[in-house]
Amino acid sequence: MKNILVIGMGRFGQRLAERLMELRNDVMIIDENADIINELAPHFTNAQICDCTNPDVLRSLGVDTFDICFVTIGENFQSSLEISSQLKELGAKRVIAKANRDIQAKFLLRNGADEVVYPERDMAEKLAIRCSANNLYDFIELTPEYSIFEIPVLPEWQGKTIGLINIRRKHGINVLTIKKANGEVIMPTADYLFEAEDHIIIMGKKNEVMRLISR
Repeated sequence: MKNILVIGMGRFGQRLAERLMELRNDVMIIDENADIINELAPHFTNAQICDCTNPDVLRSLGVDTFDICFVTIGENFQSSLEISSQLKELGAKRVIAKANRDIQAKFLLRNGADEVVYPERDMAEKLAIRCSANNLYDFIELTPEYSIFEIPVLPEWQGKTIGLINIRRKHGINVLTIKKANGEVIMPTADYLFEAEDHIIIMGKKNEVMRLISR
């Protein structure tokens, strides 16, 4: 469990804070909009109505006591930049800020943010990839190069073992889990025999996996 601060209760900020609470973290939320905070306050560890561009406000929050400070302000990039910078100056351990464009990310990283996220861009890319492939249920990006994918068994793999197909050597793919109707097979061995109903969790280079499942 971590102690987390989320500044900015737009759609992304709200969903992030909700999920962090679901994962049993202590979450404090902040926004200038009193109506939003009054509505959300009962669902979080703490909530404040305040302007975080004011250094005195941030100082009063004791930002150095939080494990992570998220800056998820939507439209006002100047405020996001000021808050990220001030958080770091006040001793915040880790600052993660939202950006909409690469130029924003560059300024945020130069002025206090330890990490930048692009929720709209990432969601659009994930949707585009998922809708471009017939054989893809879901995927999680690990790095710009590598991702984890959930796919059905390819027709040419059915009735064959992992070792016979030589998946790792031939395609550079690691099979992590087999999802079955009656459970899961974690880290299957080379003699595992694929069945038509299997869902496979694999890890590999995004471009290589997309080429494999799109042909």
